[in-house]
Amino acid sequence: MIRLIFDFVPTCLRVALVENEELVEFNIEYASMRGIVGNIYKGRVEKVIDTMHCAFVNIGLERNGFLYTGESLVEDNKLTEERQINSKKFKNGDVIMCQVIKDQFGTKGPRLTTDISIPGSYVVLLPNSEFVGISRKIENYERKQFLLDFVKENKPKGMGIIIRSSCNKAEIEDISKEMEKLKELWQQIEKDYSFSPEKKLIFEERDLLKRVVRDTLYENVDEFIVNNENMVQLLEEEGIDKDKIKYYDGQDSIFVHYGIANQIEDLASNKVPLDNGGYLIIDKTEALTVIDVNTGKFVGSKNLEQTAYEANKEAAKEIAKTLRRRNLSGIIVIDFIDMQDEKHQKQIVEYLKEQLKKDNVKTSSVEMTTLGLVELTRKKSRLPVDSFLLDNPSERQFSIEYLVFKLRDKMIAYAMRNSAYNYIVVKVNQELMDAILETGYISKDYSGFLKDKKIYFGVDNTISRGESDIKFYLSEKDISGDLQELK
Repeated sequence: MIRLIFDFVPTCLRVALVENEELVEFNIEYASMRGIVGNIYKGRVEKVIDTMHCAFVNIGLERNGFLYTGESLVEDNKLTEERQINSKKFKNGDVIMCQVIKDQFGTKGPRLTTDISIPGSYVVLLPNSEFVGISRKIENYERKQFLLDFVKENKPKGMGIIIRSSCNKAEIEDISKEMEKLKELWQQIEKDYSFSPEKKLIFEERDLLKRVVRDTLYENVDEFIVNNENMVQLLEEEGIDKDKIKYYDGQDSIFVHYGIANQIEDLASNKVPLDNGGYLIIDKTEALTVIDVNTGKFVGSKNLEQTAYEANKEAAKEIAKTLRRRNLSGIIVIDFIDMQDEKHQKQIVEYLKEQLKKDNVKTSSVEMTTLGLVELTRKKSRLPVDSFLLDNPSERQFSIEYLVFKLRDKMIAYAMRNSAYNYIVVKVNQELMDAILETGYISKDYSGFLKDKKIYFGVDNTISRGESDIKFYLSEKDISGDLQELK
């Protein structure tokens, strides 16, 4: 059973992809902090550095974007060379159309490209190239050749197409309609670009709900579960079969109800347990992520080499899941347990590659170094999950927004156990109180789980960050003592 679970509040959307009750992917998007990957801007070149083959482009954001002028989205050497030659003509003051391919990270501005791509559910349109490519996940040779021939014959003239894995099960008519729809969208983008001022947004990528639906349309999702009635209609408008859409109106938090709340919280830990008793330790720096494999309680067989091999194989399986679940990207170095047998070393690398095929994000360069470390690169575009869960990843401190969600879940659980009580007093420290008011995650106006209760919030700075004191009362008379303290 594969489920997409949407937890909606007006200021935030959290989405979990769950397979057989195991969290596979987790995404979060705040209404006030939408990512900019996929957005297209009319930018102004501020500075060109020829020796580094790059330019800094003002797109109207706080930081200038970084444009690597030798970059191309398609694997075509001739096109890449042409792109490098053209890029050398950039000069300060040039106005260009550019697209964000990586979000802002820390002090770094967004990464840009002039190779525009417009994704759909079945294909990606490349308006500035005639390249035609196909997903490596479509393995059937006859189907692959049929799709390539069809797209080459029917694609928009002068444009390129990348065939997505969803085409493996799609109807030809739907693919054709989408190519035409994307062509019309591109024509509108060109029109908007010509009339827009410099340093302005021309095209905004879809929000999280629509992106997730687009990217999982043919990924065998059995149920789309939402806790907001308006989202039912939105999913139907996106082409989801209404029989697959389930509206959850239970009293419990939707993530708690489906048993993944603790799995989400575990994403903030740098320790990942393995089923065999071993564990992974994840250490992140700005430049790379290091994953250390430990045997822990796993003793394996009497043969030390075989024990190391078995432990590493279990670790490789979990590492592939962890990269996807946490959206870890960039350079990743894995320190597997030492193995002397070269055959075992090759088998672990090949097994890891096989597990990584399940990931929709491109992973490449999976190789073992001379020091016995496995190095790989995973495409970086959006922020990792711990950037939302943690304020300070190095200190593993939960973000204040996540602590509000935890308080919401705690209040629901307490209310279910004390359903006869109509009055609730919640005491937290000042930092958490400010976040409650700013985020609105616990507003009774749109959170039906406590709609029949009278809730009083108060500040108590003797309570530590993220903790709370919750009390329930039968009548307003019983609550009088606490109300005096709150005043």
